[in-house]
Amino acid sequence: MLSFLRFASCPFCNLRINELVNAYDQLADDFTIIAIFDSPLDNLTRHIKGHHAPHPVLADEENIYYAQYAIQHSVPGMLKGMLFRMPTLIKGMTKGYLPIVIKGRVTMPADFLIDQNGIIQTAHYAKDEGDHLAFETIKAFSFNTD
Repeated sequence: MLSFLRFASCPFCNLRINELVNAYDQLADDFTIIAIFDSPLDNLTRHIKGHHAPHPVLADEENIYYAQYAIQHSVPGMLKGMLFRMPTLIKGMTKGYLPIVIKGRVTMPADFLIDQNGIIQTAHYAKDEGDHLAFETIKAFSFNTD
């Protein structure tokens, strides 16, 4: 799975990393997640260290990989997420994921499920800043990658 996230202090994205870390043992042993943030490395390191992610978490400050996967930037998507996902936003902030320092663009998340041959089987482009591929879909794919 290749997961593109927003800036490193994004409450939605930190909740997503938290979800993936906490449920990592529910995925197939040979399943790999790579998470990429639209942030400078120093900022990402500061915000991600508490997650103890068992998978790679990378910084793409220059948006090189975001561009290759046609990841969108959207102010309306950001506003839609803030408005319609307010309880999730508040949950993230009460967990300490405060977007005090925002280093990155107004990027929308995207998740790609890629098979063992490197072929994208599922491409989920978020409709707003809190929209991610359902964990149950990821889990099912992790066990069906023949």
